[in-house]
Amino acid sequence: MGRVTKRVPSTRVVVGDADDGPVASATSRPDTVAVEEPLAIRVEGRPVSVTMRTPGDDFDLAIGFLLTEGMLEEAAQVRQATHCRDEDETGSPTFNVVDIALAPGTALDTSRAERSSYTSSACGVCGKTSIEAIRATTRYAVARDTAVFDPAVVAGLPEALRSRQRAFDRTGGLHAAGLLTATGEVLAVREDVGRHNAVDKVVGWAAREGRLPLSGHILVVSGRASFELTQKAVMAGVPMLVAVSAPSSLAVELATEAGLTLVGFARPPRMTVYAGAHRLGLA
Repeated sequence: MGRVTKRVPSTRVVVGDADDGPVASATSRPDTVAVEEPLAIRVEGRPVSVTMRTPGDDFDLAIGFLLTEGMLEEAAQVRQATHCRDEDETGSPTFNVVDIALAPGTALDTSRAERSSYTSSACGVCGKTSIEAIRATTRYAVARDTAVFDPAVVAGLPEALRSRQRAFDRTGGLHAAGLLTATGEVLAVREDVGRHNAVDKVVGWAAREGRLPLSGHILVVSGRASFELTQKAVMAGVPMLVAVSAPSSLAVELATEAGLTLVGFARPPRMTVYAGAHRLGLA
C-alpha cells in the first residue's frame, strides 16, 4: 500500500456567534493528510519523468504512464521494474525512483510524448510542448468497440467507486480511478493525489494482468474529465469514461474524434453524456 497517509499537527477553528459579534475558538489536534512525494521514472537508467504522487503501486504507475503516453505499446515490453536505492537525509530508503528494464528488442518511443521533466499532482498535461504532441495515435480502435451499457448501471458507478476510496475517507484529499465491467463489477481501484496518476496505476495494473485493450470496460474517475484522462482512456482501449464532475472542451472534442463514450456529472439518477451516447442506447 505504501506511505499513503501521514499524521500532522493542526488547529481546528470554529467560528460562532456571541452577543458582541462572531467569536472563534481553536483546538490543537493531529490530523491525517495524504502523502505527496516525487516519483522519478527511469527507463534503462535514463530519466523520463518526475511526477508528484501518493506512494504505492509505483510499478503500475510507471508502466501505465509509459503506455498511456505512447512510449510503450504493451506490458510485455517491460522486462523488469525495480525501485532504485535512493535515501533521504537520515539515510533511510525513500523508494521514490523506479527504473524500468525493457525486454530485448524493445525501443522506447518518446517522439509523441515531449513531457517536461517535472509533473505536478495538479496538472499532468502542462509539461507538454503543445496540444498536438499529446494526440498520440492509439493502437486500439475504440470507435469500433460494440459494447452497450445500461444507463442505470453507469449512473451508479461513481457510488461504487466512492465506497472503495479508503484513503479519501481518512484524508479527504485523494483522487480515485476505477476499472469496472459493463455489469458494474469493480476490478481495480487506485487512489492518488494526482488524478492522472490514479488512472495510470489502474492502466498499469490492467496491463500487467494482460487485460489490454480494455474493450467493453468502463473507466470511472472521481473528479473532472480532463483532456489527459480522456487520452489515457483511449490509449488503454477503454470505450467509456465516466466522471463525477464536468469534462473540459478538449476532452469532449477528443472523445468525439476517438469514438469514446464520455459521461460527466454521474450521480444517480442523473448523468450527462457528452459523446458516444449510442453505447447507452440513447442515440
